[in-house]
Amino acid sequence: MKKDEVPRVPGSKSDPRGRSPIIGQDAAIDEFQTALTSGRIPQAWIFHGPSGIGKLSTAIRFARLLLEAAPDSEAIRSFSPPLDSDAALLIDAGTHPDLKVIRKELAADSESTRLRASKQSNIPIGVLREHMLGGEVDGKHFEAVHTRTPYMGVRRVFIIDEAELLDQVGQNVLLKTLEEPASRVIIILITTREERLLPTVRSRCRRIAFRTLDDASMRAWLETRSTPLPETDSEWIMAFADGRPGRLEVAETSGMLAWSATVAPGLARLERGEWPSNFADTLYELVDEFAKQVVKADKRASKEAANRAGLGHLTAVIATRLQVGLRAAAEAGDDVALERMARATERIADSEFQVARHVNMKFVLAELVAGMAEDFGVGMPSGASS
Repeated sequence: MKKDEVPRVPGSKSDPRGRSPIIGQDAAIDEFQTALTSGRIPQAWIFHGPSGIGKLSTAIRFARLLLEAAPDSEAIRSFSPPLDSDAALLIDAGTHPDLKVIRKELAADSESTRLRASKQSNIPIGVLREHMLGGEVDGKHFEAVHTRTPYMGVRRVFIIDEAELLDQVGQNVLLKTLEEPASRVIIILITTREERLLPTVRSRCRRIAFRTLDDASMRAWLETRSTPLPETDSEWIMAFADGRPGRLEVAETSGMLAWSATVAPGLARLERGEWPSNFADTLYELVDEFAKQVVKADKRASKEAANRAGLGHLTAVIATRLQVGLRAAAEAGDDVALERMARATERIADSEFQVARHVNMKFVLAELVAGMAEDFGVGMPSGASS
């Protein structure tokens, strides 16, 4: 692997999550402060909630405090780990020997040829064995790192990002460690889909719920940014973010704003009761081009996973437009428009469900457009294609 292709280490200066204050998650932070103050720290945690609300950032910030030999009371009270200690400098460099963030991208740097060639659509058990649990991977033996004495003498912290991507075999192997973790080991599972974790895994962990940010917290977060939102698009971006700072950043950096401009005319025609010719083709082209760019940027990326991610972005753009319409209809007391917008919104989740079940993307999008047309009382012209 070329040097510039090595994934950034979460928490390091090249990917500085965990360095900034956590906003809007007071209940979660209270739990961490209580544990740190009492010294009775659960060894297994699950951070669960929607994407883009700071779960990984919080986990790394918590890890910074856990890896300090003696964090002072003010650092704990403010949930502000020092940034100039020996532990902090090692984390900044991405070389702290007692902190490991396990994620699907580690397969690309595996000693196993098979794992390096994988599409990174899940977290293979081989990655867990290489970086944490130990055992055999394609004929090579790895030591159980989690049983070692901490190098720095404080603790070892393992963060498993997107833990729902562990299959049942991987979760069952991990379960043995969660049931009897080595001393001075902390394991944090981060997930947007907690229901995909085995009940036995969930029962062994302290579960911490993360919430979308309210308006006041979003405004406070925006004030920490060096770049203000563009005034002309700020209303749409805030609606799209829906209380998730990470989603707002996606809207800015991944072209979602341009998608909104592309999608808007077709949706406007539907709302006017007109059939939007070739609208489904336009939607498909957006998703397909997104997926192609993902695969082009990373040859190991899964086109199927990229399609699902692209559809997720697309449906979020459509849902944002419908949500704005719902609010406008509610304020105007237009019950007919309100019902139509609500029915169209319900169809979006069904489209994502169908794609997850490997239904052809073109068919799904054609069905979505036809269904929304029905919701808005639009009849398909004879011989017309969606």
